[in-house]
Amino acid sequence: MTQLLTIRSNKPQKTVTLTDAAVAKVSELLAAENEPGLALRMAVRPGGCSGFSYELFFDSQIDDSDIVEEFGDVKVVVDPQSAEMLRGSTLDFSDGLMGAGFSIDNPNVTRTCGCGNSFS
Repeated sequence: MTQLLTIRSNKPQKTVTLTDAAVAKVSELLAAENEPGLALRMAVRPGGCSGFSYELFFDSQIDDSDIVEEFGDVKVVVDPQSAEMLRGSTLDFSDGLMGAGFSIDNPNVTRTCGCGNSFS
């Protein structure tokens, strides 16, 4: 009898994932910008009280080394250095009575600061 060997990687396939709510909100914001070719750039930069902070902004510059993920009509771009710190993360958007905003669930975070804006 032949045995089938399955190799599984602990690394998620996608660098980042967007929830349906995040895709809808980013799509809405991109439409309001009315500038073709814009993508959502997700990045990690040194700073904040815990060591690193997230950056989310629209960008028309996409380098050959950038990782590009598509979610419907939303293109997400991540530079290679940030990709290692974001791998497996999920971007969500919520709109409730206590406020609206984006949040990132990052499985690579070991601790966050009290303000919730930086991590290590």
